[in-house]
Amino acid sequence: MQLTHIQKLTGQIELLSGLHIGSGNTEIHIGGTDNPVIKNPITQEPYIPGSSIKGKMRSLLEWHLGVVGITDGYPLSFKHIAELDGKIQGQAKNLLKLFGGAPDSNNDQKLVGEIGPTRLAFWDCPLDPAWVRLMRDDKSLPLTETKMENMIDRIRGVAEHPRNTERVPASAKFDFQLSIRVHDDENLLDTVLMGLKLLEYTGLGGSGSRGYGKIQFTRLELDKQPIQHQLEQINLQQVA
Repeated sequence: MQLTHIQKLTGQIELLSGLHIGSGNTEIHIGGTDNPVIKNPITQEPYIPGSSIKGKMRSLLEWHLGVVGITDGYPLSFKHIAELDGKIQGQAKNLLKLFGGAPDSNNDQKLVGEIGPTRLAFWDCPLDPAWVRLMRDDKSLPLTETKMENMIDRIRGVAEHPRNTERVPASAKFDFQLSIRVHDDENLLDTVLMGLKLLEYTGLGGSGSRGYGKIQFTRLELDKQPIQHQLEQINLQQVA
């Protein structure tokens, strides 16, 4: 197995609804929000962690492939490949090539050699500097919003348990980038693009069932060559 190329996939993530990816901050501040978003500790600007994109994309691809029942809800790994057959086994191997699978001494070493190292590297996505300037300088607006929510008592019609959540507002743009290691001139781009399309359908971050985190990928380029049309041509209703 030979590393023949490292591809660079770039573009932007545009928010179509407010996005919340929590910071894990359990400290309560007077006048602050109950649930803040994650921010760069230096600039205090929100960003999308690469780990959030990777984890959600991998999970969605495993659901789309139909292997979650076989793995009992755990991430697909080398030990599960023997339980699959035919086309699904080949697609599962591609997922392991892209995302890795934590092999151990009990795994088939021939399979480990066939899969090789993890191909994808996900990078944190900072806010587009042009969008930041637009919000701060042109519109004098903050980079986040606070959304108030509560629970409604069905019988009394009374709002209870008020809470507030910080979100990055719709229209925000983040610079997106990932690297794809190519071995022996393989082509795994179709699987990567399917993962991006699944993210567009299901969203990022928390509270997706309440309308948070709807996104779209724009201006996609692979090694500076436009491939946005390839993403737009994917129709999940027509994918077997």
